[in-house]
Amino acid sequence: MTAPMPAAFIGHGSPMNALEANRYTTSWHALGSALPRPRAVLVISAHWYIHATAVTAMPRPRTIHDFYGFPQELFGLDYPATGDRELAEEVADVVSPTWVGLDEDSWGLDHGTWSVLAHVFPEADVPVVQLSINALKPLEYHLALGAALAPLRERGVLVLGSGNVVHNLAGMDPRHADDGFDWAQRFDDAARETMTGSPDALPRLQGDADWGTAVPTPDHFIPLLYLAGLGAAAGQGAEVLVDGYAYGSLSMTSYTLGDTAGAGPSTDAGVAPPPGVPGDDSNM
Repeated sequence: MTAPMPAAFIGHGSPMNALEANRYTTSWHALGSALPRPRAVLVISAHWYIHATAVTAMPRPRTIHDFYGFPQELFGLDYPATGDRELAEEVADVVSPTWVGLDEDSWGLDHGTWSVLAHVFPEADVPVVQLSINALKPLEYHLALGAALAPLRERGVLVLGSGNVVHNLAGMDPRHADDGFDWAQRFDDAARETMTGSPDALPRLQGDADWGTAVPTPDHFIPLLYLAGLGAAAGQGAEVLVDGYAYGSLSMTSYTLGDTAGAGPSTDAGVAPPPGVPGDDSNM
C-alpha cells in the first residue's frame, strides 16, 4: 500500500524569502527534494483571506505581487505553474456538504504561495491550486475542513499551509532580527506542543494568555489549522521542519506530516532582509 502524500505548514515570513538563501529557504528546498513527486499542490495561504470558501480553477493562475515597497527584482519574479481544474473540482467534492466555489478569474498565486514554492519546486513544474481562507468562520471550521481534505493525500496531492504561527507586525523590532520576544517564544512553544502531540486541540490556543499578542489577526495562524486537521484525521502529530524568529514578533516555525526523511531541521544562522525592506504588512 502506498503511503499518503506528506503535508506541510510553512512559516513564510517576508516576501523577500523568494529571493533569499537562508536556513528557512534551504529547509523548504530540502523538503521539495525529499517529497515523493506530487500530482499537484493545494495551498492554503494567509493572503487569500476573504468572506467565502473558494478554490482557484483557472488553467494558468497569475503570479500576484500583493505587496509594495520591495525591490523591483521581486516584482519581476514570475511563478508559471499551471492550475488544475480537476483538482479544484475534487476539493469541492471531497469536503461536501461544505460549499466551495470555483474561482476561474479573480485570484491566482499570491506571495504566500509562490515565495515558498519557488524553493520547494523551483521549476514550477507541479500544478498548483489555492484554497481561500473564509474569514467569517471560526477556527473549528478550518480544522474540520483540513481533516476533510485528508483523502486528497491518498490521491497524490500535497496539501500545504502557508502563514506564520506568531505574526505581530506592529511589534516588529529590527534590533531583534533573528530573535523572538518572550511572549512570541511562549506561544510558539505552546503551538509546537499541540501540533506534535494533539493537533486536534489547536483551536484551544485561543484561550492562551499570549494569543492576543501573538495572533492579533487570525489570517496567518489559520493555515496551520489545515495541517492540524490532517494530523487529527491521521491520528498523528506533526514534526518540526525548521524553527526560528524574525524581528522579535514573527515565528518562522514550519511543520511536516508524514515521511519527509531528508528534510530535517536546519540550524544555520538566518539571513535578515536588506535595510529598508518593509515587513510583511506591505500587502495590506
